Amino acid sequence: MRRPMLALLAAGLIAAGAGEAARAAETPAPPQEHWSFQGIFGTFDRAALRRGFQVYKEICSNCHSMDLLHYRNLEAIGFSEQEVRNIAAAVQVTDGPNDAGDMFERPGRPSDPFKAPFPNANAARAANNGALPPDLSLIVKARAGGADYVHAILTGFKDPPPGFKMFPGMNYNEYFPGHQIAMPPPLSDGAVTYADGTKATVDQMARDVATFLAWASEPNLEERHYTGVKTVLFLIVLTALMYGVKRKVWAEVH
Repeated sequence: MRRPMLALLAAGLIAAGAGEAARAAETPAPPQEHWSFQGIFGTFDRAALRRGFQVYKEICSNCHSMDLLHYRNLEAIGFSEQEVRNIAAAVQVTDGPNDAGDMFERPGRPSDPFKAPFPNANAARAANNGALPPDLSLIVKARAGGADYVHAILTGFKDPPPGFKMFPGMNYNEYFPGHQIAMPPPLSDGAVTYADGTKATVDQMARDVATFLAWASEPNLEERHYTGVKTVLFLIVLTALMYGVKRKVWAEVH
């Protein structure tokens, strides 16, 4: 009689421990944020886009590439042609071969793609303890939750709960699947100095860079919204005209 009771108790403790582990492993959905580009009338906040690019350039670009963007694309978010030239010229890119058959370094041009932080994937892994930082060009489209997910990851770093086993070199993040992410917290209050005087809190920087990455993932979003509104208005007018024609044609039919 004693042995079955002990077995039941052990089974209960194991089940309770498994339940705790499962609850710890659960990944909550990213909190839903309000974004200016949501909805049929949504547009990108140009000030937020410029601030988001600054966060990417000064912080995120140290590890993450954006291979699908070129410096000239920045004119679409409010940078002048001269500003784009200056931004591109601030980096050195590899070009060539020259007449002697050698590769060489030159200042960037607006036609160049964003400079990647590493020459190849192996170099990126070697610099990040084996983890490959994903390219951010389409990250908002590639992750469920979109901009909400990006914002949640950037603001979700915290101390692990008691009893949660962390692997070496990993960081606890509330919204990352499994809660263990190789990327250390990239943002800290005051990490950048915004030219427009906006206070650079972690939440503000996360919102701004998420807005910038949302634009990078879908730069024609505003044009789509504009086309959709025009189409809906056209259909409303057409429906009204067709209804008027129908009433006139059938007016004398009883």
